[in-house]
Amino acid sequence: MAHTDKSAVSAALGGMIAMAVGIGIGRFVYTPILPPMIAALGLSKATAGLIASANFFGYMAGALGAARAPLPGSKRLWLLGALACSAATTGAMGLDFGLGWFLAMRFLGGAASALVLILASALTMDRLAAAGRPGLSALHFAGVGLGIAVSAVLVASMAHWDTMWLASGAASAIGLILCRVFLPMGPDRSPPVVVSATSERDPRLRHMTLAYGLFGFGYVITATFLVAIVRSEVPRLESSIWFLVGIGAAPSVWLWGRLGRRIGTARAFAAAAIVESIGVLASIASAGALSVSLGAILLGGTFMGLTALGLTRARELATGDPRRAMAAMTGAFGAGQIVGPLVAGVLSDTLGGFAVPSVLAAGALVGAAWLAQQR
Repeated sequence: MAHTDKSAVSAALGGMIAMAVGIGIGRFVYTPILPPMIAALGLSKATAGLIASANFFGYMAGALGAARAPLPGSKRLWLLGALACSAATTGAMGLDFGLGWFLAMRFLGGAASALVLILASALTMDRLAAAGRPGLSALHFAGVGLGIAVSAVLVASMAHWDTMWLASGAASAIGLILCRVFLPMGPDRSPPVVVSATSERDPRLRHMTLAYGLFGFGYVITATFLVAIVRSEVPRLESSIWFLVGIGAAPSVWLWGRLGRRIGTARAFAAAAIVESIGVLASIASAGALSVSLGAILLGGTFMGLTALGLTRARELATGDPRRAMAAMTGAFGAGQIVGPLVAGVLSDTLGGFAVPSVLAAGALVGAAWLAQQR
């Protein structure tokens, strides 16, 4: 029993580190580095949004590819390869070879992040289930918040945008080594998958898919530009605001999962979407530290919970192999993420701020809450 517990804890820690590297740093470190990049390179908000969208397009491509076709060979080796790609592309963002380079690196980094999320979750959940310790999955998902918090501290200690990227890549490489140590070897080859019909015609699943797309649009605008908003409104909080997002994100999957088991997944998803919409509006409601800090905590405390609840709801509504439903959800979510930064960047350049994009984002989240409960 002691050996089983040790193996389960090791697997959960390995999964947590993988999520910290591939998602917390690889996917989200762009947010705190964006303001100094804009200042040093003279980027417009529209260009900044385009770079963000390239990452989300890569994420969608990677997630859809993994959902539609099983990866051959060892999932553990694929995971380590994806983590290596995430570390390399993150560090490479510190090299200024022009817009095309930034777009390519963020696209590849996004694809790597998607593989990390899928593979780390599959490996960790399988091993925790085999050890009879599924409750440790909360530790695994806390890695996203941990990575965000670590990257916030790291970036705040640097003076230049390029060293921020290089240091983030180095931290990711260290995380890769730790993940290799903690995530134990074991049977991890994907069994043959027989794809059967799902309940894709179920109107509830269609509503949930659309709600998930609106969630992608609604969260990503603030998640991309929050530090830029803070720099212009409450500059003294720039170095700490992203840390608050990470602190909020760490326990969020566990908290919203508990609520989902109590009141139902759809209702919990709706509640989280409403809470997140409040956070989005709070981030631009005033130039006060309290309002912006509340927005950061509510954003961090909901976006990973919404991600998990949405996928859980899709699994509940699908029959047979759920990969088609998951692929549809991922596609809708990815489309929302891609469109969000582009729209926000263009509107910010045109209108001189993020108030209108944030109101649109909050409206999308309210729409997601309503759709999630439709039958």
